Amino acid sequence: MSNPIYTAVATSTGEGREGQVATSDGTLDLQLAMPGTNQPGTNPEQLFAAGWSACFHSALKMIAKKNKVSLEDSAVVAEVTLSTDPETGFGLSGTLRVEASGIAQDELEKLAHEADQTCPYSKAVRGNIEARVEVTAG
Repeated sequence: MSNPIYTAVATSTGEGREGQVATSDGTLDLQLAMPGTNQPGTNPEQLFAAGWSACFHSALKMIAKKNKVSLEDSAVVAEVTLSTDPETGFGLSGTLRVEASGIAQDELEKLAHEADQTCPYSKAVRGNIEARVEVTAG
């Protein structure tokens, strides 16, 4: 990238998925736990889902504003799934569920499509994992 605007730095210590992760500025310091173990802590899939949903929602709001469309009551739910495959090993897939009220379905679909082309997370996963965007206007 030619004009970096921010670099996040995080360090994982301990036992990887059962260790600790913290950012260099100290704003994030989390215990990690394997999914399904009922141990306290989060996991990389939850962290990725949180980042992707926030980034996509920001892109959606920016696109709406650019197109002079009111998008007051909206949300983006990200589902990130960790899977195994006997041939390829571990892999991820994801679904973004874009929800908004007070807007027509076709208009929200148009905004979501443009947001998908804009969001850095969506760009990063495109062609690398199975990813879907589902839109519900109401």
